[in-house]
Amino acid sequence: MIWLILGLLLWSGSHLFKRLAPDARAGLGDKGKGLVAVASLAGIVLMVIGYRAAEGAVFWGKTPAMTGINNLLMVLAFYLYAASGAKTWITTRIRHPQLTAVKVWAVAHLLVNGDVPSFVLFGGLLAWAVASVVLINRAQPVWLRNPPAPMAKEVTAVVATVVVVAIVSAIHSWLGYWPFGG
Repeated sequence: MIWLILGLLLWSGSHLFKRLAPDARAGLGDKGKGLVAVASLAGIVLMVIGYRAAEGAVFWGKTPAMTGINNLLMVLAFYLYAASGAKTWITTRIRHPQLTAVKVWAVAHLLVNGDVPSFVLFGGLLAWAVASVVLINRAQPVWLRNPPAPMAKEVTAVVATVVVVAIVSAIHSWLGYWPFGG
């Protein structure tokens, strides 16, 4: 479990560095981007290794109903992430679509993974996303909404969502985690 926790701390620290220590981050200049990228990648590696090796009490498991809800939430999470890049209509209504996508992703995974390692991983990333939103909103209280996007951007986001859902489902299956119940 220690690798999982270290990975979460590294991921969260690298992403919150800019918000918690803006002067130190600014002082690093462009080198700071590389540092954050390396720390984030190392955090992901540690989270994967730690999660796969972690053991803990199981409080609930996957059910057909929760699997269906999980899958719908995952489509929403991937759409929110794609919409953020394409600046679609939803980005005129949701201030932080990428962080909202992480929160939806985390909740979806907690619905079907009721064990302690999942609480640590998905709950930890949910806490990071919530903290990020709070820190951003404090630093920049005024939100300048995106202008309405052309329909082509919506289509791009939907196509990207479908492609990413298929790829992520294939990767989950390849790793031995069948994402469609059964």
